[in-house]
Amino acid sequence: MELLNAIVALSNFVLVPAISYGSQLALGALGVTLIYGILRFSNFAHGDTMAFGAMVTILVTWWMQSVGIGFGPLPTALLALPFGILGCIALVLLTDRMVYRFYREQKAKPVILVIVSMGVMFIMNGLVRFIIGPDDQNFADGTRFIVSARDFKEMTGLDEGLAIKTTQGITVVTAFVVVMLLFWFLNRTRTGKSMRAYSDNEDLALLSGINPERVVVYTWLIVATLATVAGVLYGLDKSFKPFTYFQLLLPIFASAIVGGLGSPLGAIAGGFIIAFSEVTITYAWKKVITYVVPERFEPDSLVQLLGTDYKLAVSFVILIIVLLFRPTGIFKGKAL
Repeated sequence: MELLNAIVALSNFVLVPAISYGSQLALGALGVTLIYGILRFSNFAHGDTMAFGAMVTILVTWWMQSVGIGFGPLPTALLALPFGILGCIALVLLTDRMVYRFYREQKAKPVILVIVSMGVMFIMNGLVRFIIGPDDQNFADGTRFIVSARDFKEMTGLDEGLAIKTTQGITVVTAFVVVMLLFWFLNRTRTGKSMRAYSDNEDLALLSGINPERVVVYTWLIVATLATVAGVLYGLDKSFKPFTYFQLLLPIFASAIVGGLGSPLGAIAGGFIIAFSEVTITYAWKKVITYVVPERFEPDSLVQLLGTDYKLAVSFVILIIVLLFRPTGIFKGKAL
């Protein structure tokens, strides 16, 4: 019984949150890795692109809520998500046309595009803060839990309860569906194959008659969709605050680099590695250990390696280690 309580506590505070967070990071890292693999630069504005897509979704959600449109037990934001995606697509295509296209035509070095993307990042961040404000915004509605801790205790008779939030379930299912659709698109469709060919060898792709501008447009379409979905899922699961998405840039880039920059499969693996690392290292293990060791060996301290304020430090340390010892990442992507 004590072992079951330990497993439930571990699931409640480590496994379920880490799987949900890892799904969000994986979607964000997929956007970063597609831009790096196809457009050949590190897009530092990706976190704020996520914030913009989420902001448009929130504004439409508030309007739907005000006129009585709902989605039953599910969040209304899911109905507003397509509008957020369209808004984000409009933003990134406009940004590409007004900013990135000029440097692409000039054959600018990747480092120039990185610096340019930092400027775009600050502009997007300011735009989002100006429109929706800098504070936390609440837009979640519908049923809060799939399984509540109280119901779980009553069903099982255990001392520990397992709570699975609706947003966590939606995050995992949505991320799975989106990833499957992305891999199907890249591997099965003519456009997806042309994008992969352009990523592998630009000159050979151009000789084969592939239109580079079309590849660029489709890349931004996919990136905007991934960014908006990731941003909305993160906002529903935790909270929406513009500066939080700026901070998310570090674990997202760490996920992409750990998995292998330019490798979609690596981005997914890296997202879960970073998520589980952050959650396990900052979790206080006292409760789980108390269940599995004899009473005389029960720890007095929280048994917490780092406080939750140091989550970003975990991502940073992992990123540095990978860059030092395996810069191409787990799946041997493109080195920085």
